[in-house]
Amino acid sequence: MGRRCWCLLWVLATLGFGGCVAPPPGPAASAPSPQPQPTTVTLTGRASWYGEAHHGRLTASGERYDMHALTAAHRSLPFGTRLRVVNLANDRTVDVRVNDRGPVISGRILDLSYGAARALGAVQAGIIPVRITVLPAP
Repeated sequence: MGRRCWCLLWVLATLGFGGCVAPPPGPAASAPSPQPQPTTVTLTGRASWYGEAHHGRLTASGERYDMHALTAAHRSLPFGTRLRVVNLANDRTVDVRVNDRGPVISGRILDLSYGAARALGAVQAGIIPVRITVLPAP
């Protein structure tokens, strides 16, 4: 190869490798990251309650069912989830903790312990319209 060919090859190689160099990093972004906004999960439907026949038995979470405690059964919410339950028929409110699975009857979204049903004034009615709000973890 002649001198001219070597010069051309050197120029092409220099230009080719020059394109592989990354630009120097710029200044770091100083804008703060946006904080995620908490979301509120609210469900509306019908709730029932269960009591003495299950008192002392193991729940799906492994703890013993206490019919006087403020607990509830839900089909999918994680055990330990805190819920605010409002009886839409009388506006009474109670906070409960999910510790069991249920209800097993379709058309209902929550099974309340006797204690929670009593606090909501739902013992006599048996089935009540409710609004459920998932509370933030403590």
